[in-house]
Amino acid sequence: MLPLVCVLGGVVLLALPGQDAVLRRLVAVGAVLLGGAVLVSLLRPFRFGISADGLTVRRPGLRRVIPWQEVAALALDQPPALQGRPSTPRLLLVPAPGTMIDVPADAHHPVDGRAAVELLDLERVREKPDEVAAALARYAGDRFVDVLGRRRAAFAADDFAVGLRGYRAERVDELIRRGRDALVWGGALERQAARSEIERARAEGLPIEGRGYSRLQVDEALAALSGALADDRSTDRHPTP
Repeated sequence: MLPLVCVLGGVVLLALPGQDAVLRRLVAVGAVLLGGAVLVSLLRPFRFGISADGLTVRRPGLRRVIPWQEVAALALDQPPALQGRPSTPRLLLVPAPGTMIDVPADAHHPVDGRAAVELLDLERVREKPDEVAAALARYAGDRFVDVLGRRRAAFAADDFAVGLRGYRAERVDELIRRGRDALVWGGALERQAARSEIERARAEGLPIEGRGYSRLQVDEALAALSGALADDRSTDRHPTP
């Protein structure tokens, strides 16, 4: 809306009658040019395609087909919430050695920490994360790991209600995220460490803020997660490359 307002406001200023209004006209022309440039950038076609040939990407900074030979790994992940605002799922790509050297690595693979490129913010596509994950699993094969799906499968946690005097969202999300990761990829030591952190946080008391997660729901979820982490496992899990 802001660039559109700039364009319309500049047009109105140019249409107003008046003499010796040089400064006003300069401001109006500047608003039209600036707003127009931003609008053109926003309306530029965005494309992200998944096929047997690879990934077709057309976004700022990257506009080409990425063949599967240039892809070492793909991960569908969701960054932690920031200042109480949930983030959107992201698709991360680890380039094969010697490829995509012109694209800066601005992220890390959530499982093994390799340098990765944030390829796609799923907020920009109409398909749901499960649909994107299904297409990637079909064409990318073992290169792709659905981190979101594995976390949900390891431990189901419904969205918590938000109300007055609730637990701070960031801290709760951090504990559940670490517990899920330990269940999916961790061994006995990782599961025990995650469980110890959860129990310590519960004993000390989670931070409370003006608007936060329902304390009753969070207490029940953390107790269940702690129990899941305490379950004996016949074999330890290892990170999947």
